[in-house]
Amino acid sequence: MTVCDSMLRLSAVGNISEKPVIGILGGIGSGKSTVAAEFAKLGCGVIDADKIAHELLGLDAVKEEIVTRFGRAVLNGAGKIDRRKLAGAVFCDAEKLSLLNQIIHPLVLERAEKLIHQYRRQSHVKAIVLDMPLLLEVGWARRCDRLIFVDSEQKLRQGRAKKMGFDENHLKIRENFQISLDKKFDLADNTVENNSDFSALVRQVADIFSDIMDNG
Repeated sequence: MTVCDSMLRLSAVGNISEKPVIGILGGIGSGKSTVAAEFAKLGCGVIDADKIAHELLGLDAVKEEIVTRFGRAVLNGAGKIDRRKLAGAVFCDAEKLSLLNQIIHPLVLERAEKLIHQYRRQSHVKAIVLDMPLLLEVGWARRCDRLIFVDSEQKLRQGRAKKMGFDENHLKIRENFQISLDKKFDLADNTVENNSDFSALVRQVADIFSDIMDNG
């Protein structure tokens, strides 16, 4: 990360909140949400973009727009959006993926903004964590005081992704539409290694959080 990038990022954050804003980076299956959950235990407010997107898919207006764009094949037997069917319909097609992002991302970011302002007013919240798979892609890296990359070996990530319902090919397709892991690693201020036991991850998160609280 260049000095210019760092200054722009910190300047933008300074206009948003006095509380540190922490962005989590990493590949699918790396353990970003696990790291975010540990920050939550330390007193951080976590903004989970995937959870927000999932909630949005339950809204009638969003469902109607998605069905209009992608057809009723993305619905399950109960007439609700089936996330796996929707993913299968868009993640092999850059144009369709872009269209879905145009529908969902503005709404996700709008809710994230509201949560940021809520956490700013809550005295018990020590910092704000952004758990957003496309944090860099949507330009929110500049909203963060710290960027933390969750590093995990490819075989481990593949195993976790498989448990999430993604095969190896699906994992590659998804990541092809994202900024490379090397770029994310280079942009990060800190790295959490998630290749060993859980207690090691907990210690790393605690050390980074202590440094953030002490030094900003």
